[in-house]
Amino acid sequence: MYEYWGWGMGVELCLLGEITARIDGRAVDLGPARQRCVWAALAVDVNRVVSVEALTERVWGEHPPWRARATLLTYLSRLRRAFGGAVEIGRRSGGYVLVAEESFVDLFRFRELRARAGDSVPMLTEALALWQGEPLTGLTGRWAEAERDRLRQERLAAERDLDDARLRVGQGGELVADLSGRLSRSPFDERLTRQLMLALYRSGRQVEALRIFHRTRRSLVEELGLDPGHELRQLHEQILVGAPGLIAGRVGTVPRQLPAAPAPFVGRRIELTPGITAVAGAGGIGKTWLALHWAHADLFPDGQLFVDLHGFSSSGRPMSPAVALHGFLDGLGAGRIPADLHARSAMFRSMSAGRRMIVVLDNAVDAAQVVPLLPGGTCTVVVTSRNRLPGLVTAHNARQVLLEPLPAADARALLVSRLGGRVAAEPAAVDALIELCGGFPLALSVLSGLARDRPDASLASFAADLRERGLAALDSEDPAASLPDVLSWSYRHLTAAETRAFTVLSLAPGPDISLLGAAVLLGLPQHEARAVLRRLEHASLVARDTRDRYRVHDLLRRHAIAAARCLPAPRQGGFRPCSRTG
Repeated sequence: MYEYWGWGMGVELCLLGEITARIDGRAVDLGPARQRCVWAALAVDVNRVVSVEALTERVWGEHPPWRARATLLTYLSRLRRAFGGAVEIGRRSGGYVLVAEESFVDLFRFRELRARAGDSVPMLTEALALWQGEPLTGLTGRWAEAERDRLRQERLAAERDLDDARLRVGQGGELVADLSGRLSRSPFDERLTRQLMLALYRSGRQVEALRIFHRTRRSLVEELGLDPGHELRQLHEQILVGAPGLIAGRVGTVPRQLPAAPAPFVGRRIELTPGITAVAGAGGIGKTWLALHWAHADLFPDGQLFVDLHGFSSSGRPMSPAVALHGFLDGLGAGRIPADLHARSAMFRSMSAGRRMIVVLDNAVDAAQVVPLLPGGTCTVVVTSRNRLPGLVTAHNARQVLLEPLPAADARALLVSRLGGRVAAEPAAVDALIELCGGFPLALSVLSGLARDRPDASLASFAADLRERGLAALDSEDPAASLPDVLSWSYRHLTAAETRAFTVLSLAPGPDISLLGAAVLLGLPQHEARAVLRRLEHASLVARDTRDRYRVHDLLRRHAIAAARCLPAPRQGGFRPCSRTG
């Protein structure tokens, strides 16, 4: 349960019913109707500035009286006095803001409870208990009506979530009457139809459940020209055959395809957000670790799908979307899987719609490989790639996360988690190892594995070996655990010109270089050099800072130098061309 306290006093601000406010149990006089509307118009956007124009329109509509602004100032002044400093109504550039803890406002407590609830029947019940009637009771006008309709939709969605949660834990018969009434008011709602069919089946009324399906299908076809969706048809088939999962609780298969979580996980204090997140960075930077760390959170009751798309791997052949979709559909319990890619993609969107599920598309090569694998509905998606995927950002509103090397403190924490007391025993050697590994989690992990295989060897000896042999000291017969191999996979998608440019930039002196300097070294006009650098940046091989200077990470630089098959020689306009480079 929530407790809401501010400045030593209990504050309750209520919008989900009659507009009220209380301080230490004492009702606050919110004044006449328009003054109450001013307060509500600020409270629905607590801690966000509402412009004077928007506030005026919310209170008086599109045609406010000529003294509306003066009256607005009077209302605000009265409200400040009424609250006596328990909450702040502040003036900000261009508007006003109600400054208060979001937990003071019942609407925001409802939203947070619903967001955290997942499949929790008690939390969803607690969230809905905050509703005391029609939201914004007592307010009239176009804004109040529109806001009231929007809030009703939020309540309706929460009620559907609660019904799903109750059905998942095996309830049924006690929901029939309520679901029947709601379906009569929304006859085309397939989610409600599924809920009622399952509730009827659970209460031993299989014939009625099938009758509901046929009635809904007839209505959809005759009035909208649509067939029922895949999930509704699938439930119909399961009821026909008496599928045991309908009694056990959750309908359909719940896939759990994730590899083991990284243990322990250090650093990367980045929160997962709903929707699509595209994580980009160099090979070995920890993209998959972050994705798995997110995906193993207990937030996805309807399943976890995972696929390694082999965009950058020892096989050299990216996985086709059709193959990846076959694995997803099989994991979701699909029966006959179509051969056509577009049909598989459509089936996957249908089967994933309405699920609270995460889909991890690891090691993608480009957006074209990813788009057919995007699920429907409210699923969370995490895509990892060495390439930045602007197509996902532009066309699918993905959030782009660009991973940097671990800072020294997090690199040390990773070594401590793997090597324990040996880290504290050799602080100088550990400092050297952290610097030589450059904050790359894979380099630190390979090094830790080598050290654990040789518990009697000093960490200083590993640091000396790494200085002397370079990345060869982090090689392994297993390509996935060999840092040189992992880094080399990035080159396979580069053109010869891009490979040569990357080698030349790695051989250049200094920590970074300007566009002009790079153009001179590459023997290219500036616009052509910029295009090549942009492609290397896209592939996470080159980074550009705010000063428009380019740099190659030390580990990538050392790998490129080791892989080069010729040395640079001065010539007019840049380096002598190489017949083969890393």
